[in-house]
Amino acid sequence: MRAFVFPGQGAQAIGMGRALAEAYPASAAVFAEVDEALGEKLSALIWEGDLETLTLTANAQPALMATSLAAFRALEAEGLASCDFVAGHSLGEYSALCAAGVFGLADAARLLRIRGRAMQEAVPVDVGAMAALLGLDFAQASEVASEAAQGEVCQAANDNDPAQVVVSGHKAAVERALEIAKAKGAKRAILLPVSAPFHCALMQPAADVMAGALAEVAFAAPKVPVVANVRAEAVSDPAVLKALLVEQVTGSVRWRESVQWMAAAGVTEFWEVGAGKALSGMIKRIAKEAATRAVGTPEDVAGLKG
Repeated sequence: MRAFVFPGQGAQAIGMGRALAEAYPASAAVFAEVDEALGEKLSALIWEGDLETLTLTANAQPALMATSLAAFRALEAEGLASCDFVAGHSLGEYSALCAAGVFGLADAARLLRIRGRAMQEAVPVDVGAMAALLGLDFAQASEVASEAAQGEVCQAANDNDPAQVVVSGHKAAVERALEIAKAKGAKRAILLPVSAPFHCALMQPAADVMAGALAEVAFAAPKVPVVANVRAEAVSDPAVLKALLVEQVTGSVRWRESVQWMAAAGVTEFWEVGAGKALSGMIKRIAKEAATRAVGTPEDVAGLKG
């Protein structure tokens, strides 16, 4: 069995998806449709802009989705797009839902532009922070976050793999978490270069915005089951999928458990569809027997043929 997984923020790079657009008309059409949906040439920023501007949350989210869907359309063009499950890391869940036919590409682009802006604006600059704790498991990281909170927000936000958990919240609390984590035996504890504290209670204003935005979009039943971030199991009910996208803004990304669930369901092959290879690295640490393939270039697609 095979799962397609779609990357989240941090995978962005100038030039991503360009070779796909040059090689596949269906991939080029993705970028053209996203540009039209947003009323701007996001493709020009992705291919020729500067990384700092691309990394702004409101740009990175639709840009990464566009690149993932361009790769997915290339797989479709080659007859390679069959899978048993889809899943995505944070914003990658929107890519997964779009690939599964839950909503269209234009809606995905508009929703992610709204999501990116709402998440950026939910917390003033320098009020929040995120940090990666390496060498602690989710239970240990959750203990660290609770101890560090001291009346502020500090939560385990991303359960990425057995030894990498990201905490999120008020900056002072997250900085306390760094010291507590080191004292508890973390191999490394580092602040992340992010613009807001994602996936914690401080994002509630963004969740409220997304509830309104998602209410305007029709959801269809997915063509393949979607393994949702906040449930870490397959979900096929459109109304539930919509509600989970709202919950996802403040909830933890349960990536380790999601991969474990797919492996237990029989998935032996994970294809990372879009930019980068970060998810493949996590998956190798979670489901050691599973095979991983990155699909982000025409060469990657060609390597899957035959």
